[in-house]
Amino acid sequence: MRNYLLTVAGLLFANAALAQTPVLTVYAPDYFGSEWGPGPSIEVAFEKRCGCDLEYQTGDLLPRLLLEGSRTEADVAIGFNTDVMKRARETGLFAPHAVDTSALTLPLQWHDDTFVPFNYSHVAFIYDNTKTQGFDSFEALLNAPDDLRIVIQDPRSSISGLALVLWVNAVYGEKAEEAWARLAPKIVTVTKGWSEAYGLFTDGEADVVLSYTTSPAYHIIAEEDLTKSAAIFEEGHYFIVESAAKLASTDKPELAHQFMEFILTEEFQTMIPTTNWSFPAALSEDKWPEGFQQLPMPEDVLFYSEDEAAALRETAIEAWRSALSQ
Repeated sequence: MRNYLLTVAGLLFANAALAQTPVLTVYAPDYFGSEWGPGPSIEVAFEKRCGCDLEYQTGDLLPRLLLEGSRTEADVAIGFNTDVMKRARETGLFAPHAVDTSALTLPLQWHDDTFVPFNYSHVAFIYDNTKTQGFDSFEALLNAPDDLRIVIQDPRSSISGLALVLWVNAVYGEKAEEAWARLAPKIVTVTKGWSEAYGLFTDGEADVVLSYTTSPAYHIIAEEDLTKSAAIFEEGHYFIVESAAKLASTDKPELAHQFMEFILTEEFQTMIPTTNWSFPAALSEDKWPEGFQQLPMPEDVLFYSEDEAAALRETAIEAWRSALSQ
């Protein structure tokens, strides 16, 4: 009887302790919370610091927040890219982060009181260097033979696809539609998202795929494969930053702030390269994995502010749609 009572008491104590553990709810894209993404490692590391339970809820980030509004369960949302930040900001759902961002190592100045960057990369065309000669400019790609097989993503459904049409607009301006018309014969398919496109490339169904300058690092580090390269263009490369923000409606503001600060710590940042396969936003290059240190970097970064990206979005997409529909 005594042992039974001790067991019951122990269970009650454990349940009480569990009930008192604060829960931090983080909304994130599917890739972030997946077993191969950065989420699981970040969860373990942060829980050791906070004495809390970090729970991810994954899915389409901004559409869900727009639907839920101030009723959202999220304390923090992570995974916003720079081309949707304006729409996210205009919801009024987010609070100032109050985080010291002086440790940022982005290739441009970042001043934002709402969104804290956690990684970045440049949009690029990836090719197999044993089968395809590289391209040192956008013009060289446009002038390539029409039997070159290129796969890209739809800018209406894909972050990388949207970045591509903005990139073409940044390089060619009013002649963007003309540039798309020259590229169109080489485009064998347009996929809804990045994964499908990259799978076609790795399966040998395409010679070139739209991806990121960091994509070869995966092959170098995870597969010891040096055959994948990013074409570095003399015109420059469009730049994407991913960030996080704290919800104004959180009932755990101190815990949410602790997580926002954690984002820029070395512990968090060192997880990013080999889980999200991107450049960390606040880590010096000498601390990057070797496979990242050997990647060629664009000399010029092309970037639209969130206001510029929002203003140009429909024009850039229409130039793409018009040229490819002919």
